[in-house]
Order: sequence, then C-alpha cells, then structure tokens
Amino acid sequence: MQSKLKTALHLSSEPVALIFSGEKPEGATQFTEGASSCVMFLFASATRGKTVVFDRESFGCPGGGVGLGFGNTYLTHFPGGMPCFCGFLSNGNESDPAGIAIGEGMKAGGAPERFVTEFLHGERYKKSPELVEDFVNTLPITDIPAQYVVMKPLSQVNPDTEVPVSVTFLVTPDQLSALVILANYDRLGRENVAVPWGAACQVVGIMSYEEAKKEQPRCLVGLSDISARRYLKGQNMQHMMTFTIPFHRLQEMEANVTGSFLEGSTWADVIA
Repeated sequence: MQSKLKTALHLSSEPVALIFSGEKPEGATQFTEGASSCVMFLFASATRGKTVVFDRESFGCPGGGVGLGFGNTYLTHFPGGMPCFCGFLSNGNESDPAGIAIGEGMKAGGAPERFVTEFLHGERYKKSPELVEDFVNTLPITDIPAQYVVMKPLSQVNPDTEVPVSVTFLVTPDQLSALVILANYDRLGRENVAVPWGAACQVVGIMSYEEAKKEQPRCLVGLSDISARRYLKGQNMQHMMTFTIPFHRLQEMEANVTGSFLEGSTWADVIA
C-alpha cells in the first residue's frame, strides 16, 4: 500500500500501520515472553522496514499492555497493582510500608535500580496518586478482539487482506506542521488534531482505536512521553514526534494531497 503523503512529506522512515490479527506474521520480531522493554523500541524497528508483533504475553511493560489493548495490565502486571502504579507515576510509594516492602523485594530480586528508585520516589508526572487514578479511569482501556497487534510498514500492507486500525508517521517539526494543516484542510473547525497526555504507545494504540470509532476522528500527536524519548535517544528519534491517523481518515488525507499546499511553493521552500 503506497502513500502519497510519505512522498509529499519527504519522510525518511516508513509510516507504520497497526493491525489486529489472529495470526502471527512469519518472521516478525517479538519481545521474549515476560521481557521488560518499551513498545516504542519495536515501533522504531517498524519505521525501518521490519514487521513486529505483540500479544498478551509479550508487550514490554504494563503501560504497553494497556496501550496495545490487552486490558488493564496496570492492575494485573504492575508490582503492587493500581495503588502502587498511582504512586509510581506521581510522588512515589516510599510512604507506604507495603510499597517499601515491594521495592525492597524488587531490589533483592535484581530489578533495575532506576525502576526501583522511581517506584519508591515517583516519576512525578502527576502531582498526586488521585490524579493518576483519574487519568487511568479516563483512558479508553480495552481488550481487543484479536490475539495479536501487528506493526508493519504501510508499504508492506496488502489492501486485499489487511485493514489497519491506524497509521503512525514519525515526523520532524516541519513534517508535523504539514500534517496538522492537512488534517484541518477538509474539515470545519480548528481542533481536528489532538495532543493527548499519556504513554507514547497509548497514543499510537488505544487512543487511536478510540478515534477510529468516531464519525469524525481526530489525528493524534504523540511522543510527548519523555520516558519513551529517553529510551529512543539511541534510535535516532530524539528530534521526532509521532502523528497517528485512523486508517479511514488517512485515506481521506491521502486523496487530498493532490491540489493541496503540499504541491505549493511554500511547502517546497520549507523542505528545500
């Protein structure tokens, strides 16, 4: 499946299609079962032409399980469950004897020192555990009706057999600007793009699933997640953002490339 947008934007990487599947693609890269990692590492591989796959036993971290649509894995996979996750994302678990005990147990078990420190003292992305709880309650947590989530280059999607849920572009500030304009090009209003707060994989995943169900879906800007940005510095993605488009909206935007500003002199000057 070819993309006029990729050409017009002068992308140096592949747009990544996200697909629900009942079968694991042959040769796809996958995390080892139970391994701790970041979904965005494999997303980065997909931007370089690889097919990657996730399932309910291999999603990298609890936030990744939530982000991909494998249920509330904060509840089932985070040490100490939801109460400790709410502490972790805010001001830590060191004031709770149970949290201290869990932290000491993780340290004795060889958990990474950085994670144990953040578990006890907090990432401080929210001011209080109560605000974290509210954040989780507002997430469109879902359990997808498929065994696998596949990410692959859009150019490798077979339109006869595969229908993506969404497609994510890895973009520079200039390319992001163009996509924001195009997302508003054929629509009323000025809020056809959103920058939701959450993990990078949740913007690419469940938040795009939610938008895909709407009659007028929005596009989503992501990678404002500094934890993911830290992990991706070594992937040459430190100056990039993601722009996720529900698939049926992408088809509309692809059709709008011809005749739009993307063929004009201003855009030509920007990318020169």
